[in-house]
Amino acid sequence: MTMNPEVDLLYILQSLGLTVLFVGLIGFERQRRNKIAGLTTHLLVAIGAAGITMVQQMMVYDAIAFIEANLENPEILEYADLTIERQRIVAQIISGIGFLGTGTILKTQGHISGLTTASTLWISAIIGIIFGYGLHTLGIAVSLTTLFVLTIIKNVIRHQVDEHH
Repeated sequence: MTMNPEVDLLYILQSLGLTVLFVGLIGFERQRRNKIAGLTTHLLVAIGAAGITMVQQMMVYDAIAFIEANLENPEILEYADLTIERQRIVAQIISGIGFLGTGTILKTQGHISGLTTASTLWISAIIGIIFGYGLHTLGIAVSLTTLFVLTIIKNVIRHQVDEHH
């Protein structure tokens, strides 16, 4: 799917449904491990990211439609002061979630915890953005890779560390 899909009800339901399904699995994994940010937090971050990405898509389409409707009236376009930027809102999501993730990182008695949870909040926002753009195959691939890292890779590393002690 391209980054130019029509944002209609089906598109919205598919994007949000896939976001809830896949980020829900990530949030469930964090909640199952009793981490500071669990299922609900991960879902809210991802749904918000997907939603605002879709709003950005709609704004792009509105601007394009306005330009196309007024090609015969260049004076209107001159005063409309239109800028089409697909990346600005997404960039703000990515940096904003970084601040949220900072709140999950704790340092006590020289021990740092919460880095993985901060990372999963960040990747949940990224997954929401990807699904919000309608890039379903990429969103599924990133989600499954994230789950693989959180479950399989992390357990293999933990098992190897336990064997050495």
